[in-house]
Amino acid sequence: MPSPHLDSKVNESQHLLARVLNDLRTEFDLPQDFDAGALAEAHAAVAAHQLPQTDLTSLEFVTIDPPSSTDLDQAMYIESRDGGYTVWYAIADVPSFVAAGGELDAETRRRGQTIYAPDGRIPLHPDVIGEQAGSLLADQVRSAYVWRFELDAGARVTAATVERAKVRSRAKLNYEQVQQDIDSGDAAPTLLLLREVGLKRVELERERGGASLNVPDQEIAHDGRHYFIVTKPPLPVEDWNAQISLMTGMAAAEIMLEGRIGILRTMPGPDAEAEAQYRRQTEALGFPWPQDVAYGDYLRSLDTTDPQQLALMHAATALFRGAGYTPFDGELPAEQLQAAIAAPYAHTTAPLRRLVDRFVLVICHALCAGEVVPQWAREALDELPKMMAASDQLAGRVDRAALDAVETALLSHRVGEEFDAVVITGTRNPGNGNGNGNPYGSANGSQGNRNGTGNGKVVVAGRGKGNGNGNGHGNGGQEPYGVVQLSEPPVTARCSGVLEAGATVRVRLSVADIEERRLRFELADG
Repeated sequence: MPSPHLDSKVNESQHLLARVLNDLRTEFDLPQDFDAGALAEAHAAVAAHQLPQTDLTSLEFVTIDPPSSTDLDQAMYIESRDGGYTVWYAIADVPSFVAAGGELDAETRRRGQTIYAPDGRIPLHPDVIGEQAGSLLADQVRSAYVWRFELDAGARVTAATVERAKVRSRAKLNYEQVQQDIDSGDAAPTLLLLREVGLKRVELERERGGASLNVPDQEIAHDGRHYFIVTKPPLPVEDWNAQISLMTGMAAAEIMLEGRIGILRTMPGPDAEAEAQYRRQTEALGFPWPQDVAYGDYLRSLDTTDPQQLALMHAATALFRGAGYTPFDGELPAEQLQAAIAAPYAHTTAPLRRLVDRFVLVICHALCAGEVVPQWAREALDELPKMMAASDQLAGRVDRAALDAVETALLSHRVGEEFDAVVITGTRNPGNGNGNGNPYGSANGSQGNRNGTGNGKVVVAGRGKGNGNGNGHGNGGQEPYGVVQLSEPPVTARCSGVLEAGATVRVRLSVADIEERRLRFELADG
């Protein structure tokens, strides 16, 4: 699900929700400032940094990110050639700033990833690296790991390599600007080629049975009395851009598998129960998933400007659970597939915001250069899954708690009202824990998180394209309960009573406590 970001200019009517969201940083003991030793190492690394000898500054790279972003991991340049394309994809050279075994290295291993709290992000790296010297800012010469892809006419990869080089981005572009330029025909050649290659890569995704979540940004606004949702639909260019990132992750996986060392992002396929539950939800919201339509094709058919279909896009993550990291050194792992992508895959394009990418870049570079993989990277392989799992869980808990608060706020003025709903999960034994009981986890996108900004609103910024997993939780009690999906608004929540999966029911909102982030329903005839 999306991760909320609190605008600093909230008005008086938003203070309760704002305070609840602000308190999450303390509740989850999120990391604060970097300690003096790690900061000193970061500044020293920047001062002593040396650029690679290979010079690719003549290539007209550009970055495409939200307007407020300054931690720029990726820059792109595409050329057409006879019978195909050449894609250059520069990734921030984070390894050159983080000394193995140092205090900064240890701190990044503890953090695992940048976490997006409601009142701002908790970065993986100090800003002197993450937003300055390591970021691929426009008109600045930067060190990067540059992937070079040779594609045929159908945008299939025929060759892929990665090397360290110095680059210079020509412009920091944003998605809205790029989409407008492409639509008008005024875009630079590399952006027009992005559309061409992106569309072909989307078709290849369909052919291999892959599926992507293209979740829109949402704004949680307030009119002085009630909270409501304003949805910002995703732009096609976001999908095309994400396809380049997915292509890079797939290439990284292939290089490491061939070299018999590395770490994959793996995920098993959906089980029958999860698929049946999701199909019930698609029927409940009036957009049934036909038996003869592939999962990816169904997701691409959803119109996320419609609240019900947006809910189905979010809930689709229930089909893919058990995502993790699979390291290997010598013997190839039995499990290699990322089921939602329908191919082996590795995280490698967001090293400023995700720990594991730093190691994947170094390993792939060594393998492409015919060099020995650095011992520090090899030794970290067994520990990386645990580090990433811990940070993923923390990020997911923060996301879930923030979303619980926002969903509760949306219905806070409707206690006692009745709603039409469909039972998604039948009666189960009472459990323990806090939250709204949404059984669906958040998407862990290949592009990483990006927080949005709003004008006097609480903004819910959708995670990037990707696939994820997660488990719901709920406030324990002594009475039986199940999980229901409201038709309008499209909220999934816990409901007390004896419930049969798939049944259409009438429910009454009994509790909507913003401070406790608790949303509860009961059967209307109960």
